[in-house]
Amino acid sequence: MKKIFVINGAPKFAHSGGEFNKTLSDWTVDYFKDKDYDVKYTDINDEYNLSDEVEKFVWADVIVYHTPIWWFQIPNDFKRYIDEVFTEGHQKGIYFSDGRRSANPTRNYGTGGSLQGRKYMLTTTWNAPLEAFTIEGEFFKQHSVDEGVMFGFHRMNAFVGMEPVKSFHFYDVMKNPNIKQSQEDYVTHLNDVF
Repeated sequence: MKKIFVINGAPKFAHSGGEFNKTLSDWTVDYFKDKDYDVKYTDINDEYNLSDEVEKFVWADVIVYHTPIWWFQIPNDFKRYIDEVFTEGHQKGIYFSDGRRSANPTRNYGTGGSLQGRKYMLTTTWNAPLEAFTIEGEFFKQHSVDEGVMFGFHRMNAFVGMEPVKSFHFYDVMKNPNIKQSQEDYVTHLNDVF
């Protein structure tokens, strides 16, 4: 049986109640439970224990991250969660070192992760429309989410040894949401990936 760890990384802050990412997390948990996967879940808005969170990463076959993008980054509460949990996981199953050895200290950086064999999937939610990424002359200069804004997030996961499965991004969720179509597209994506 596959073991899935779902993380809702959407804090409740200012004008954002984080409801879409909470709904998205619920869709994900329900999808995997309906298929008899073993699922664990964390909402960063709830209290959590760092050791327990480390154990969830070590336990899981697949980690599913859900995050809004605020000012072209993940929210600071989600970043703090990752910083604290990954730091707690040093030599406890998330990573052992940065991978370098004293014999050749300029090589093998980023190879000291302990989560080899595990996968992760990233979902992001955007106010920006898809066209901001795809049309020449638009804001993101034809760089995809994964190659652009989320490049560092993907490298972070590579550092701890995980490999990506195809990401899924929700665009224009504030000004032009279509919840029904978003759910259908997302479930199709999950069926394709899993």
